Amino acid sequence: MTIRVEQGKGGKDRYTILSATLLDALRAYWREYRPATWLFPSRQGRPLDPSALQHAYGLAKRHAGLTKPGGIHALRHAFATHLLEAGVDLHTIQRLLGHKSISTTSRYWHLTHASLTTQAARLDLLADGPPPAVPE
Repeated sequence: MTIRVEQGKGGKDRYTILSATLLDALRAYWREYRPATWLFPSRQGRPLDPSALQHAYGLAKRHAGLTKPGGIHALRHAFATHLLEAGVDLHTIQRLLGHKSISTTSRYWHLTHASLTTQAARLDLLADGPPPAVPE
């Protein structure tokens, strides 16, 4: 259940995860349009131009009523963030995003509402004072 992304960000090829729901949608799209070379070709049969994708993203945002600023790269950021929130380890996310360095992937690490709640609950442990000293 993976999909190969060719010439993605940074001109890199990589594999990423493919959900069963997305696979069903892609199959339905393929049955309808039967693209020959490119899965999502331009009207001229070439790969879509990045500006066309950015335009479609902007239209989708407006249609959804989203006003938060951010370009199409925000989808990549959201993907990484959701994986982290779901408990996926940084090394796996690094591979899915095609990063050479784990430090690049760690940029996506930020506090979530769930982790803040967990941290706040840990503060309650301090109410009883420090833990007992361990005898040497």
